[in-house]
Amino acid sequence: MTTTTTQAEPERHAKRAVLKGLEERCPNCGEGKLFSKYLKVNDQCPECGEELHHHRADDGPAYLTILIVGHIMGFVLHATFGYLREDPLILALLLCTVATALSLLMLPRIKGMIVGYQWAKEMYGFGRPRG
Repeated sequence: MTTTTTQAEPERHAKRAVLKGLEERCPNCGEGKLFSKYLKVNDQCPECGEELHHHRADDGPAYLTILIVGHIMGFVLHATFGYLREDPLILALLLCTVATALSLLMLPRIKGMIVGYQWAKEMYGFGRPRG
């Protein structure tokens, strides 16, 4: 009779994985880069070899980015409208610039957070191999 021994896998902490994703790092080791391009997630971590191709971020990061940037832009509009009321073109250019910059800065970080959360909760194939 053969007995198989299974090693206890360390618990995946969602908070740590989400924070590592925010830093655009591998949710497993925190060292390897999560993205190979602006939003292209590496198939596996270059440092620890953790498979990352399982993620299913899809449109979630874009929706969350729009939600957050939209709320921030409401405050920016409220704060700047009184000063730039006489120059609507300057106001529009300022708002467009701020919204574009915020969106470009936030989108990969939010995607990293979502990938980190999916990894921590073992969603969509991020689970440990069975057998």
